[in-house]
Amino acid sequence: MGKNLVTKILETHLVEGTLQPGTEIAIRIDQTLTQDATGTMAYLQFEAMGVPKVRTELSVSYVDHNTLQDGFENADDHRYLQTVAAKHGIRYSKAGNGICHQVHLERFGRPGKTLLGSDSHTPTGGGVGMLAIGAGGLDIAVAMGGGPFYLTSPRVIKVNLTGRLQPWVAAKDVILALLEKLTTKGNVGFVVEYAGDGVSTLTVPERATITNMGAELGVTTSVFPSDEVTKAFLKAQKREDQWIPLAADADAVYDKVIDLDLSSLVPRVAKPHSPDNIATVKDVAGTKVDQVMVGSCTNSSYRDLMLVASVLKGRRIKADVSFGVAPGSRQVLEMIAKNGALADIIASGARVLEATCGFCIGAGQAPRTGAVSVRTSNRNFEGRSGTKSGQVYLASPETAVAAALTGTLTDPRDLEIAYPSIEMPQEFWIDDSMILPPADKPDEITVFRGPNIGDPPKTDALPDRIKGLVTIKVGDKITTDHIMPAGSRLKYRSNIPKYAEFVFEGVDAQFSKKALENKKAGLHNVIMAGASYGQGSSREHAAICPMYLGVKAVVAKSFERIHAANLINFGILPLTFAREQDYETIAAQDSVEIADIHEALRAGRGLTLKTGAGASIALVSSLTARQREIILAGGMLNYTRMKSK
Repeated sequence: MGKNLVTKILETHLVEGTLQPGTEIAIRIDQTLTQDATGTMAYLQFEAMGVPKVRTELSVSYVDHNTLQDGFENADDHRYLQTVAAKHGIRYSKAGNGICHQVHLERFGRPGKTLLGSDSHTPTGGGVGMLAIGAGGLDIAVAMGGGPFYLTSPRVIKVNLTGRLQPWVAAKDVILALLEKLTTKGNVGFVVEYAGDGVSTLTVPERATITNMGAELGVTTSVFPSDEVTKAFLKAQKREDQWIPLAADADAVYDKVIDLDLSSLVPRVAKPHSPDNIATVKDVAGTKVDQVMVGSCTNSSYRDLMLVASVLKGRRIKADVSFGVAPGSRQVLEMIAKNGALADIIASGARVLEATCGFCIGAGQAPRTGAVSVRTSNRNFEGRSGTKSGQVYLASPETAVAAALTGTLTDPRDLEIAYPSIEMPQEFWIDDSMILPPADKPDEITVFRGPNIGDPPKTDALPDRIKGLVTIKVGDKITTDHIMPAGSRLKYRSNIPKYAEFVFEGVDAQFSKKALENKKAGLHNVIMAGASYGQGSSREHAAICPMYLGVKAVVAKSFERIHAANLINFGILPLTFAREQDYETIAAQDSVEIADIHEALRAGRGLTLKTGAGASIALVSSLTARQREIILAGGMLNYTRMKSK
């Protein structure tokens, strides 16, 4: 029986368990990455472990999220990140060098390696044949300390690509078509592996766009084989020596196979407010557009911006459209500046933005009230743009530039413009001077700590009885952005008491106040949720801040992978309904009690939630033996300290 590519990479990194789908395994991590929104807490936790130097092959700290220095907080955090990296053997990519996933793909991505990143779009690295996985910052800290990463041994979906993309149809349309088939929920525990004759027709940047948005499917990661296209990309980055061929065996076995004919695809968009709310561009053509934004880790590569510049050359965008372009890296910016493409973009009336995440996370470029914004980013959750009433459509660069030129959603195939042929460069411009190496004499480095930086909050062991109130009840597809707003609030990421003031801010502005009052009164806070709770970002603050407010359990119809792991890491018990219809019987502010928790968890059996009205509701705890010990200890840091004694 042949092996698929996922199995081959996992086998070479397996340190615990067996590759039986649904069971827990542990793998060795070769590389880690962090970004500044999640990195400060990850490094505070790493420092708390007392490990003097990272034990990975490579760890990189990127600054790409909160580069807008509106107040001292972000600048202070950046200085902390730079000094802690210098002291502990970590490379530091300065603000302005680019978005972590784009830069890592360019300069550090290696076929066959494992990459763990404190950002949910870390699977971008699958575009060069890495097994790249997003996780919470505490899991990254453990990996930097030499510990393995635990995950559920995945089931593998083969996406068999045939044919070739037609003019004006893009890699973004491939992943949007897959989101239309699989949706954003129900895919936990799977990995997507791309194969078939169509793979060789896609460049590495196109592959990276597809693996990047695999995060929206809710799968563990996505991966492409490493072939001659991969080799050419690495050679152009002057890293040909790091290439190895990787592919599945011809008779490899998969849990599911999806056939996707690239030739048959048409331009698509994701309509507000979910990445799986898919329509063809023709279906929504004529919708007036107020803003267009090109960039983010999904679509900010050299190829993407060259496509946009070629279409714009000699043309002007519509007068009433606000149009911004953000390169993904300094490499991309320098190259389009040198070849004149940047001048074509500027001449069109575009605003050129910094090489950062920026608009994707609501850090600037919020659209006007009720505006339609077409964006090449990966998420369009309500309010994520910074404007709650904003209507965000996700689209390819081809569709985005068509909207900028016409002022409406327009199928780019209807433009009376020849489709530009964009050739991948034989050699990329390379200057790694903004990636700082660790210090030669780490003992001489003093880690800078500004007044906004606190210690990781301490957690208590899980009580045997949770007794309190349903402090909030929410519906399906609650994202980590709903739980912990990004944008301007992210500057408080290192100050948990302050950041906790904004938990569920856009859902129930009084949540934080009510939760603290309950905590002071000796009551536990419980969150009730629908399906797919915790979609989106790997931001562990969506667990840390509720923990700080006294949340002891979340009861949901289902959870997304990273958030469930973060809840466990910070001592919050994730539970699901044995019968989903019981969700309807509980209301916000109901009094609830879950008793005999320790015995039930140790025995691996379910729990019972009793309401003040006398109802008994069966709950399921889908924790592994290791996770049960972590949750009983009150979280990963407590568990690690206990194990080290």
